[in-house]
Amino acid sequence: MSFIFCIFWTSVKKANTIYPQIKVRSYPLEVIIPEPLTLTVSLRGSLEVKDNYQLIRLAGLLDAFSEPAFKKVIGKCVEDGPHNVILDLSTIDFIDSSGLGVLVQMAKKTQTLDGTLQIITNARVTQTVKLVRLDQFLTLQTSIDEALAKLAKTSKD
Repeated sequence: MSFIFCIFWTSVKKANTIYPQIKVRSYPLEVIIPEPLTLTVSLRGSLEVKDNYQLIRLAGLLDAFSEPAFKKVIGKCVEDGPHNVILDLSTIDFIDSSGLGVLVQMAKKTQTLDGTLQIITNARVTQTVKLVRLDQFLTLQTSIDEALAKLAKTSKD
């Protein structure tokens, strides 16, 4: 059984001075709180790092405005590892050629680091990727469960 320790920070105010009090409690639960990713106003995200993969969830617009921040933040995540990345774009509202270009760059980067990039898509993203014939290069999945199953299969091989 594994335990999670939560630290609660409270303060006591005494004569304009704040004294911190730390309380530690353990819970026999596994709770994973995604780390928020700071991207742009139009693109939001979160990061969950597991043993052999990262799950990055994005929502909003993946366009020319958000592309530089996406490239910088996600590129850093890929470099830091693990190098197997599941990119959840199922809640992306819009993707343009800049967004597609950075997806190709991220796929190449994971391949050079002996990792994989799997992209969870919605109908809009799938249509855009297929329109420019990148579906042969990018690994598209319809759900996180599919991506995890493929990751498990490739790690066994």
